[in-house]
Amino acid sequence: QVQLVESGGGLVQAGGSLRLSCAASGIIFSINAMGWFRQAPGKERELVASISSGGNTNYGDSVKGRFTISRDNAKNTVYLRMNSLKPEDTGVYYCNVLPVWKSGHSWGQGTQVTVSS
Repeated sequence: QVQLVESGGGLVQAGGSLRLSCAASGIIFSINAMGWFRQAPGKERELVASISSGGNTNYGDSVKGRFTISRDNAKNTVYLRMNSLKPEDTGVYYCNVLPVWKSGHSWGQGTQVTVSS
């Protein structure tokens, strides 16, 4: 069973930075693509960044140039560095295996990010 544990969220002022971490277990981490998702209040969950097993990255237009996804296969952990944060980045951030069906659509508790203006 896949387990995902996100951490690193918090309250930050606009323009600030945070680094999120996600520890994964129950999968062969190194061979799987991973993604960071966020769910803003009243909105659907959206994919904001992804990283392939080989380290290729992709970003949503709203975070491109500000967020950086990375992974440490030795620690089974994926990170999301978020710079120049904006109030619209507020939401609960989750990680998951890509595609999500590989985790059995299992989700962690997420980590709350709140950006004040």
